[in-house]
Amino acid sequence: MLRLTEDDVSKGVNHGRSTAAKINTEQETTVSDSPSVKWYLPPAELARDAHVSGMSQYLALCAEAEADYSSYWARLARETVVWKTPFTRSLDDSAAPFFKWFEDGTLNASFNCLDRQVNAGMGDKIAIIFEADGGEVTNVTYRELLSRTCQLANALKARGIRKGDRVVIYMSMSVEGLIAMQACARIGATHSVVFGGFSAQSLQDRIKDTGAVLVITNDEQMRGGKSLPLKAIVDEALASGHCDTVKDVIVYRRTGGKIAWNARDLWFHEVTESQPSSCEPEWVGAEHPLFLLYTSGSTGKPKGVQHSTGGYLLHAILTTKWTFDLKPNDIFWCTADIGWVTGHTYIAYGPLALGATQIVFEGVPTYPDAGRFWKMIQEHKVTIFYTAPTAIRSLIKAAESNPAVHPDRYDLSSLRVLGSVGEPINPAAWEWYHKHIGGGRCPIVDTFWQTETGGHVITPLPGATPLVPGSCSLPFPGIMAAIVDEAGKDVPDGQGGFLVIKKPWPGMIRTIWGDPQRFAKSYYPDNFQGKYYLAGDGAVRDAQTGYFTITGRIDDVLNVSGHRMGTMEIESALVGCADLVAEAAVVGRPDDTTGEAICAFVVLKRSRPSCDEAKAIAKQLRDWVGKEIGPIAKPKDIRFSDNLPKTRSGKIMRRLLRSVAKGEAVTQDTSTLENPAILEQLGKAY
Repeated sequence: MLRLTEDDVSKGVNHGRSTAAKINTEQETTVSDSPSVKWYLPPAELARDAHVSGMSQYLALCAEAEADYSSYWARLARETVVWKTPFTRSLDDSAAPFFKWFEDGTLNASFNCLDRQVNAGMGDKIAIIFEADGGEVTNVTYRELLSRTCQLANALKARGIRKGDRVVIYMSMSVEGLIAMQACARIGATHSVVFGGFSAQSLQDRIKDTGAVLVITNDEQMRGGKSLPLKAIVDEALASGHCDTVKDVIVYRRTGGKIAWNARDLWFHEVTESQPSSCEPEWVGAEHPLFLLYTSGSTGKPKGVQHSTGGYLLHAILTTKWTFDLKPNDIFWCTADIGWVTGHTYIAYGPLALGATQIVFEGVPTYPDAGRFWKMIQEHKVTIFYTAPTAIRSLIKAAESNPAVHPDRYDLSSLRVLGSVGEPINPAAWEWYHKHIGGGRCPIVDTFWQTETGGHVITPLPGATPLVPGSCSLPFPGIMAAIVDEAGKDVPDGQGGFLVIKKPWPGMIRTIWGDPQRFAKSYYPDNFQGKYYLAGDGAVRDAQTGYFTITGRIDDVLNVSGHRMGTMEIESALVGCADLVAEAAVVGRPDDTTGEAICAFVVLKRSRPSCDEAKAIAKQLRDWVGKEIGPIAKPKDIRFSDNLPKTRSGKIMRRLLRSVAKGEAVTQDTSTLENPAILEQLGKAY
């Protein structure tokens, strides 16, 4: 299945075809004279000491998984995770696609992250270097983190929270946010973190769907020098009366700003300060739901992705260790928010379970200026830096327009591994990142994964994988990725198709909370006979290297700055502005900064507006969508027309709208279009 072998790399022969390439294995270099492939080899020093060292070790792991898949994962689970009760069964696929891993084993995720390190003599090691929006720095050791987690866990128990209860966490990036997640895990409560940029309606929907009994939030959050409300949004979400399951709201005082106070509200510091600093962990089965995290789907209702404890923790630890080559003396920085899965796997669980020291950052990369990231890397001596292509592209623009914040002005020599997450990184941004941030010496791990996969599924390993800019390279060892056609048959290399994973893996989604039928239909569709996990993305595999490149979503889900949003969700919000909008259709178009931009086509209940009127209405609709979903869902383009392109059966022809949004000439067949004249109007629409 692999197109690149150790022999290929050393001899310059790819996929059985000789090339004129000459490969220097002692340094990074372009190693192929083919204009279609540009290689960067792992640095020799890094490769020599890496956890996965060289393609031979990578291939050996893949071969072990191919030979005995269940035993491969079982071996790693025994070596990697601390179990209270060792498991005796590895994979149970008897109720496929509802797979179970290590089902009869018991463990606790918080114990694996905190007690494990303290018991190993690392209590005084710094776990978190927290930098606030304003620049204040606080160091928290593993012993302190464990103590504060236990105090909150005891406070939750005192409020009646028990194993299996759901707790919604609506907080900013903070040490307290991580403590809240760890405290839930410690007592067996299932947490559901909601991104602090989501609206009251979005928060309410998630509280209702989970049946949460408690919410943990801030009074306010600080971002870019501004205080933004959180507690007020929680109050608005709960005011409808549709969230009667919530009995208490615990509020962390971040700013001391004025907030409304209700009978159910409790101060974080008051409920924890009198609690004991030790709390016996609740030992749960490996399949116990560790967390629910909501992600957009092709329908209007977000999906509550349910992850297990044992399998998820295994995948989080392994990918953190192998993908980043994480070592005990590293300073690791993942710039994600805990409201997204990246913040779960590569901040809250993976690094802590490995005893790492990591940066937790409250602010934004452009405050007080666009040199903030580079200044923090310089000051904290960051060695591993993991961020999104959107951030990279925006900082490229900032550096080009303002030499004072160019990364070349900062000492970034501490870096040894770079990472990219959330969306494919285009080759030009990859090259800039490699040259100006990595100094031409740091491998870039371009990671592909999803909320549903739990961790990386296709990614380079920095000590093993030759890099090709723009490609996420090869599957993580044990992930059986493939590209198939609509019938589930493998497609030839060089031909695009559906990205699937042919075998279950421990870190995968278990179900959609409260909707198992939707889970099976969404991820194990009938056209693949329910055998393959459908990622929802298209991909192509290079005929020369066998490397994977992600080509984009195959459903109506947009990826804007690494955040997935369903088009129907945004359309529903627009149509919800009932006094203005009669109909709306949303599509994506390429964007140099965010990767994909939201473009909305709107039919108003009034006549088509003038240009000045259109600007005012567009602002009103953007603000409305921001209120209904959150600022990240605001359309970048809004076009008004008298109608939408539809077939005679009434179906909106979205492929035509995508062409219009991109500014392309419409070349598709329009013979089934009920109203062909609408295309000219759409092209001229405001």
